[in-house]
Amino acid sequence: MTDPRSRARLRTVRPDGTPVYWHPTRPGVQPVQVTRIDFDVDHPHLPPDHRHAHDFLVLVYIERGGGAVTLGGQDTPLHDGDLHAVPPGQAIGAAEIADLKHCQAWSVAFAPDAVSSLASVSPLAWAHHPLLALFALGPAGASANVPAGANVPEAERPRWSAWLTELAEELSEPGRLGARDAASALLTRILIEAARLAPSAPAPPDPLVTRVFDEIEATFRDPVSAADVARALGYTPGHLTTVVRERTGRTLLEWITERRMTEVRRMLRDTDLPLGVVASRTGLRDATYLVRRFKDRYGTTPDRWRRSERA
Repeated sequence: MTDPRSRARLRTVRPDGTPVYWHPTRPGVQPVQVTRIDFDVDHPHLPPDHRHAHDFLVLVYIERGGGAVTLGGQDTPLHDGDLHAVPPGQAIGAAEIADLKHCQAWSVAFAPDAVSSLASVSPLAWAHHPLLALFALGPAGASANVPAGANVPEAERPRWSAWLTELAEELSEPGRLGARDAASALLTRILIEAARLAPSAPAPPDPLVTRVFDEIEATFRDPVSAADVARALGYTPGHLTTVVRERTGRTLLEWITERRMTEVRRMLRDTDLPLGVVASRTGLRDATYLVRRFKDRYGTTPDRWRRSERA
């Protein structure tokens, strides 16, 4: 539904061959990408089945429907006004790209901490935050494989197109006065409206995933590994990693890393602590290791990111 090669970078390839992409975050720029997709034009550039996954959240709004995609292994028709919430790790594909040639859509790829009210929330709690209600995990044991979606009432569809157009404009000029705050406000409004369309009774949290997240939250500041978390919960590392990936779309190590990197960014933004102290308080070995991991993930150094955020 989005062309992952246009802006995203390949993070890994799963054993079944599915590529997983991530969006590089530029210093001082919101971790948000908005793309208007016209399959009449865009579909020839896509791979044959367009199967891929993201390491970020994607909200897709269908302005003009047509064809179908595969979300989490399930065929999903695309209708006018459809909203599809694709959580990190959920596989996306299309058996016949040509069937989409009459479809027009918007794609919003974002990290939750692009929204000010989510920036201070642990990523382990994002899945059940009210603003992300449409992304809520599905039934226990199938969370990464259950498509989440809604349909925008016809009378409200012009507003959605206008919001997305304005968000794209704000993101296109990040240096403009107030662009960052405007983009955050627009994304928040879009997520609020999406949440209002979500089912009123979200699925309960998965008990095992909850235990895993609680253990990560309690220990991520220490130099623990995925194996340490698995052993603390009475599982083998391989088994728990597989189960967590099946239920959340991410591996156990990816969740530990996500939690640490979120805290690193918070500390860089909110404190003047040197990198060595930041590393020691986020379970990382030392400043050198922190710089390498941060640069691999965000494409910039922690010092440059800190300066840009404060500027």
